[in-house]
Amino acid sequence: MLHHIVMWTLKDEAEGEKKSANLAKAADMLKACADIVPGILRFEVGTAQPGMEATCDLLLCSAFADRTALAAYQNHPDHVAIKPFMKAVVESRQCFDYEA
Repeated sequence: MLHHIVMWTLKDEAEGEKKSANLAKAADMLKACADIVPGILRFEVGTAQPGMEATCDLLLCSAFADRTALAAYQNHPDHVAIKPFMKAVVESRQCFDYEA
């Protein structure tokens, strides 16, 4: 199993919107990718919540059957389509992939 974890910090303003609007849109876009290819075993999208510790604004915690499934996800047109928006609104991105 391959775990794919990504964390984003969004800009305060981008694309004519404040962070809160872009965060909601980014989370919805990611959630829409939850079952786009076979081999997705887990796909959780989380956003920072008031009163809870967080060092980022948006989190994707996912698991794939293997590297082939992750590659299929990363190259799927629905996933590729969200990248321009994410690049426009994201200040920083952290990613961590590992096999277990």
